[in-house]
Amino acid sequence: MQNLQNFRDYYEILGVSKDATNDEIKKVYRRLARQYHPDLNPGNKAAEEKFKSIGEAYGVLSDPTKRAQYDEFSRFWQQKGFKKKSAQGKSGFSSRSGNNNGSKGVDPSFENFINQVIGKNKNTAKANNNGVEVDPPRSSRNRSTYNVSQTANRRDIEARLTLPLEKAYKGGVERIRLEDGRSLEVRMPAGMVTGQTIRLRNQGVNGGDLYLKITVETHRIFKIDGINIFCQVPITPSEAVLGGQVEAPTLDGLVKMTIPPGVKPGQRLRLANKGYPDESGKRGDQLVEIKIATPQTITPQEKELYEKLRQIETFKPRANLI
Repeated sequence: MQNLQNFRDYYEILGVSKDATNDEIKKVYRRLARQYHPDLNPGNKAAEEKFKSIGEAYGVLSDPTKRAQYDEFSRFWQQKGFKKKSAQGKSGFSSRSGNNNGSKGVDPSFENFINQVIGKNKNTAKANNNGVEVDPPRSSRNRSTYNVSQTANRRDIEARLTLPLEKAYKGGVERIRLEDGRSLEVRMPAGMVTGQTIRLRNQGVNGGDLYLKITVETHRIFKIDGINIFCQVPITPSEAVLGGQVEAPTLDGLVKMTIPPGVKPGQRLRLANKGYPDESGKRGDQLVEIKIATPQTITPQEKELYEKLRQIETFKPRANLI
């Protein structure tokens, strides 16, 4: 079995103890993946190989089932029947199984584990129906082929993506970086909402799927209520009395909104079809609450006009208090 010579100490590769917790392994992996990522080490073949090794190690040690198998079978590493290089250079262990001396060879399930879960066979992987080709980082032009069991190692993964409201509304191409060091360009749909999950086929582990969990950031102006959008718009006292057109913000930009004369503070005006889209693309409305803003500083001319207005105005807002 040529692949047995590729058996490596994954704990040593990651630099963790054999009793390390999953959280400790994950923390170390993240640090090493960032350190040796090919995008950060362009043209560095040693870093690229290190990146592949730590990814391979993490793929086994992060999976409880594979890690248990690995811990069980790795005891053969110290046995006399398992050698990194044989005298003839043909095999990773001595073929003593079933000989006339009655000595026992390595458990065949160990060989299967190496071949299907851990071992690499670059010479035969492309011809093997179970082989999976993995695209190398952009800094490498060589294609590495890993001989792994696609069915046994296929795993879905989940990632979280936080977006500003404007980007969630418009959608479009978004570049995301995953914990395993990969960088993906994803075309996001329009009208995303918090809690929504987007499935990316074949972007998980060994052909599994990647599920992006969406969180939309709280906006300083807009508040989403189903497919309606709520916001407040301040106007001046003169605009409140005389009415007219003012500019109101929407997710599509500023739009003209007509203020009726004598509008009251807290009164809500409706901008039809300026809300948030639902799954079918139908949009709700935007509800605009009016706030009357009082100027804190005024010019001498404005003060003079306000004084004249106070002298001639007939509106008595406190008339009904007594």
